[in-house]
Amino acid sequence: MDLLLGKIALITGATRGIGKATASIFARNGAKVLLNGRNEQELKLLADEINELTEFHVRRAEVVAYDVCDDNETKRTFQYIQKQYKRLDVLVNNAGILDDALLGMIQYSQLQQTMETNLFATISHMQWSARLMQRQKTGAIINISSIIGRVGNAGQVVYGASKAGVIGATLSAAKELASYNIRVNAIAPGFIDTDMVKQLPESKYLERLQSIAMQRIGKPEEVANTALYLASDLSSYVTGQVIGVDGGMLI
Repeated sequence: MDLLLGKIALITGATRGIGKATASIFARNGAKVLLNGRNEQELKLLADEINELTEFHVRRAEVVAYDVCDDNETKRTFQYIQKQYKRLDVLVNNAGILDDALLGMIQYSQLQQTMETNLFATISHMQWSARLMQRQKTGAIINISSIIGRVGNAGQVVYGASKAGVIGATLSAAKELASYNIRVNAIAPGFIDTDMVKQLPESKYLERLQSIAMQRIGKPEEVANTALYLASDLSSYVTGQVIGVDGGMLI
């Protein structure tokens, strides 16, 4: 199916994990995907991979390497999108970091970097995207939050706060932009098989696994499929929602 045929989609943090899976699935469904990340070389490899897999080798992936925390670079990117494509149909705010610390051990630098990457950049990208989408009176914004942003977890005060902030920003933006036919939703993944998870000690990994009702770790593609739904016209009357993709995980 070509659920996103002809649509222009910007995906932040596309180098690996959920972002990479989302880029691949969007491209296979007809979208032109703009791949964001800081590692230009890795992004080029991903773009080549996507372009080789798409039907007739249509070039459906393009690299836009920049730091989402740099507002000047972000502004230049959106100016390029406006000049090159005259529109933006989908934004997936996926770029994020995880830097755990217990209360009393949190460094201010951790707090600042996590908030800038997970929350401030998300709001900045929503703002720039809204300016384009308001002109065309249509668009879909998908923010990747986390189950931690919904229910919290010991040792993750900073991360949880940043992801809870993403949910609050999503709900407010949905109300603000609905009259322009711009839909804003969030996805709250649970325990997903990404590079972040691979850093966990085995004991912690097994503990998390046992808390999942479906008794397995989630796949990045399963989050990406939810993003596909929210980006497509299948969800044309869905806005201001937070969809958990967590296999029935309890924390």
